[in-house]
Amino acid sequence: MRTKIAFLLLLFLICMPDGVLAQGFQTEKGDVVFLSKASLRDFEGKSSQLHGLVDLDKNLLDFYLDLNTLKTGISLRDRHMRDNYLETKKYPFAEFTGKIKEDVKDLPVGQSKKVTAVGKFKIHGVERQIEVPGQLKRVSNSEMELEAEFRVLLSDHKISIPTVVFYELAEEQIVQIKAKLKK
Repeated sequence: MRTKIAFLLLLFLICMPDGVLAQGFQTEKGDVVFLSKASLRDFEGKSSQLHGLVDLDKNLLDFYLDLNTLKTGISLRDRHMRDNYLETKKYPFAEFTGKIKEDVKDLPVGQSKKVTAVGKFKIHGVERQIEVPGQLKRVSNSEMELEAEFRVLLSDHKISIPTVVFYELAEEQIVQIKAKLKK
């Protein structure tokens, strides 16, 4: 955890011209929902502990989530998810670091723009290059909103589903992100 916080702090300092983070926005309370639509059962996991930043000048993004904060509404399922599938003692974080393809530094207040982030998503110790479609909205000079949705195949990240659970846990997880970011 300390390493990730130190990394974010370093990234913030790199992005600061003359000690001011001109177009940098951050969140520590973004929302993440993953939806598992399996044959027998749909369920979702939620967390409001998404941390991240967006630097509009450099079109950079960096987000991470402590996977131990995900809750499905059933504590036994949460424990199995952490211990048996995500192995959060060994791999506590999901991370995305990348760039926004579109130029968004002059996004006017009150305007939204569809964007695509290209970067590396890491979960369960496996990093993959992905594209994430989303939308940025400039709420004010000091606040932005970000929404995104992407899919994750568990097998791409070496997260195995035992045959016994196959009908209750989908191979493909739909991940939705909503975050308010402030300067």
